[in-house]
Amino acid sequence: MELRKLQKIVIAALEDVKGREIETLDTAHLTPLFERIVIACGDSNRQVRALARNVADKVREAGGEILSIEGEEAGEWVLLDLGDLVVHVMQPEARRYYNLEELWRDAPVSSDLLIRRRAGS
Repeated sequence: MELRKLQKIVIAALEDVKGREIETLDTAHLTPLFERIVIACGDSNRQVRALARNVADKVREAGGEILSIEGEEAGEWVLLDLGDLVVHVMQPEARRYYNLEELWRDAPVSSDLLIRRRAGS
């Protein structure tokens, strides 16, 4: 599935279940593992699990693939690996503590990595 389409599906699914503070980070220049991170908050374990389930359901309905889902049991932080896009649904306390936005924004860009990506390796 095309990345922009997948991103729109994910954000709409999060908004459907009242996800808060939804943010998308472009990580294509930082890692070859994925191109985008979407982060959202839910106010309780139940809401975090519901947000993650809704994302998974909507992606599958659209023909997308879920590579893995981690953290559903506890519901404090659920990670959905959609290949080129990774979704983090977190309770506010976990989000503040791990501060993924700052981690990914401040990551150094390796010129070696950029050269490999441009060369297609």
